[in-house]
Amino acid sequence: MSYLYHDENIIKSLAEDTVFVFGSNMAGDHASGAARTAQQFFGALKGVGRGWSGQSFAIPTMNEHLQQMPLSQIQHYIDDFKIYTKNHPKTKYFITSVGCGIAGYKTEEIAPMFKGISHNVILPQSFRPFVERALPKLSQHFLKTVFSDAVIFSTREEEVILQLDLSENEKSAARIILNTQTYPTDSNGRDRIFEISDILHALNGKIFEWQSNSEGPMLFGGAILALLELYNINEKDFIDVWQGKREIAAPKPENKARKVTR
Repeated sequence: MSYLYHDENIIKSLAEDTVFVFGSNMAGDHASGAARTAQQFFGALKGVGRGWSGQSFAIPTMNEHLQQMPLSQIQHYIDDFKIYTKNHPKTKYFITSVGCGIAGYKTEEIAPMFKGISHNVILPQSFRPFVERALPKLSQHFLKTVFSDAVIFSTREEEVILQLDLSENEKSAARIILNTQTYPTDSNGRDRIFEISDILHALNGKIFEWQSNSEGPMLFGGAILALLELYNINEKDFIDVWQGKREIAAPKPENKARKVTR
């Protein structure tokens, strides 16, 4: 599989078979940024904050109150978009820097969510280093650096992450893990307390010592749940890496790339 990229110049028109994809809010208030461009030139309808309208497609990155959505919720909408593009292979999709403007996220936080997207999608050139970069290998150093009290319970998460002794690739993975909503419910409103409790039970006494029935361990367990789901591993895998018995490779290989110009 290969990826296509555009040079991110300002555009006001696209071929008839190409859809302009932009970051939106659930209120459908297309007042600025790429959303404004979508409304002015590509038929985005006011009040439509998700999906297709005119020659545009909205991916929500902010809620109906114009507040930033958590990364895990944006990932949900991007996953839906991936399915949509796969099911409409004759249409091309011109992706803007979704979530990296008014929503306030960094390219390294959003771009990896587009990994594995279908061949008919044209990504921003700025996404390339992060789309083609696989998740880092899980190592003992990575786990013990991220899963520490100073990181999990920090109120200045980004400042702490920037100071961690991790590669840029590992810091990007840490942001995804720490920004994934799991406790007490996930971004889809599902109760994850029982799953987190099972994780804590499996790890308690082996690599951590927690007191039950307190919020601190649940926050810790929620971050671990996010990691397990991101890498598709289980508690035993986590223990093995934590104890330095082995390392676990990233779940997806890197992809080759192509660039297109208009």
